[in-house]
Amino acid sequence: MSTPAKVRRVVIKIGTAVLTEKLGQLDILRMEQIAADIAKLIKSGTQVAVVSSGAVGLGVGRLNLEAKPKKISSIQKCAAVGQGLLIETWSNIFKKHSITVAQLLLTRDDVDNQHRHNTLKELIDEMLAEGIVPIINENDSISAAELNIKFGDNDVLSALLSSLIKADFLMIVSTAPGLINTLGDGQVLERVEKIDASINALATSAKTAAGTGGMVTKLKAAQIATSCGCPVVIVSGRLANVILRVLDGENLGTYFAANTKNASSKKRWVAHFGKTKGKIIIDEGAMKALRDKGGSLLLAGINSMSGNFSQGDFLDIVSSSSNEVIARGLSDVSCEEAVELLKNKTQNKSHTIIHRDNLALL
Repeated sequence: MSTPAKVRRVVIKIGTAVLTEKLGQLDILRMEQIAADIAKLIKSGTQVAVVSSGAVGLGVGRLNLEAKPKKISSIQKCAAVGQGLLIETWSNIFKKHSITVAQLLLTRDDVDNQHRHNTLKELIDEMLAEGIVPIINENDSISAAELNIKFGDNDVLSALLSSLIKADFLMIVSTAPGLINTLGDGQVLERVEKIDASINALATSAKTAAGTGGMVTKLKAAQIATSCGCPVVIVSGRLANVILRVLDGENLGTYFAANTKNASSKKRWVAHFGKTKGKIIIDEGAMKALRDKGGSLLLAGINSMSGNFSQGDFLDIVSSSSNEVIARGLSDVSCEEAVELLKNKTQNKSHTIIHRDNLALL
């Protein structure tokens, strides 16, 4: 493993199954060990933000339910009940180390809206500078995928947070020992230089009774963070003093190397934040031009467009061959203009739809 020589700012995401002994019951001893590790980091000068799962599971326990409900409003109810229990527990544990914690409950809107994005960054920067530990969680009591304000999982939230506050390390503490080579020797991969199709093929979407994510979401989080220049480790929270040991450089879990090019703030914003208003399907030639030449997206390479978008709105750029989103960008035209341009595609083939300065590969 190759952790940064001096970690200035770290995001630590802790999964539900790490924090609980069983559904609805916190593992206080493990939480105390995690807090002790974090206290030592802060004393050494490292700033720490924690993304803590567990609210829904705690609510399930407090309400004496046998399992996590499926109805959205019932899940939201569990989150509302459990969130207070979770932050109270963290607060009492960190108080023993004379550390103040702060609760931040976020929805996708809080990072996608540029004004709120910037305000949130300033708030977290100030708290970290004062040695306050933000305890961050998705606001599951109001978040809903139907409203397009849901992160989907705290793994993804932790990666977006790492980009937002320019963390130089993301640690995903899980019950998983790391990324297992399920198609090979069955051992944990020690290091991944690039997350590609062969790496994604190793993931499964298995879920625990209490949590929401699996290795699929962890790889998605690692892909987001590493593309923003932040290395990631996925490691088992069942190991003693795991946080300190990883940051001391011990070879635990799976380490994902950061993109050394380290995208600019604008490119990070374009790639991962802001709401998408439409979709562009492009051909192989256009995809090659974007990936190999860093060019702008011209009308010539576009097969079709969809969505109700205006000039300056975010668009997903999708490969016609794989049907995967390979880039995002800010449109140079409105959907009405796009329709007119496509009617005479041959004459307008050199028209720029998304300029390379407003385009980010994923």
